[in-house]
Amino acid sequence: MIKIIAIGKNKDKALKLQEAEYLKRLSAFCKCEVIEVKDESNEHAEREKEMQIIKDKEASRVLEKIKVNDFVVLLDLHGEMFTSEIFAQKLDSLMSTQSNIVFVIAGSLGPSTSLVQRANLRWKLSDLTFTHLMTRVLILEQIYRAFMINNNRNYHK
Repeated sequence: MIKIIAIGKNKDKALKLQEAEYLKRLSAFCKCEVIEVKDESNEHAEREKEMQIIKDKEASRVLEKIKVNDFVVLLDLHGEMFTSEIFAQKLDSLMSTQSNIVFVIAGSLGPSTSLVQRANLRWKLSDLTFTHLMTRVLILEQIYRAFMINNNRNYHK
């Protein structure tokens, strides 16, 4: 089972359609779901202490959704970058050894220390900056691409 835990609700209709399309495509390969957890308002988070409180609250909600044996991949600006082929190899290896793989997208202020500590792998999607909602679609697309690569299907060129 693959889970994507995202802080915040997807209110963008176009991105919801993309998300649904990749979840449908992935259903041929695995069970996959997106779990949304409530985000905190951070419009007044100017001080480091306030930012840390917000990140900790959001992380607490995420950690409640993660089981002890889950393999956690944290999307993190300080994580490791992969080519699609290397990611496909990693995912294939994880799928054969882990019952649950959980991808975590932190809130707009970034991950808390507790999320970083819980992560089994930290993944930097790109040097570019994407919205959190777009990141959800990009992760789903890369997971789908990995399955297509691993099954020698004509998708990845």
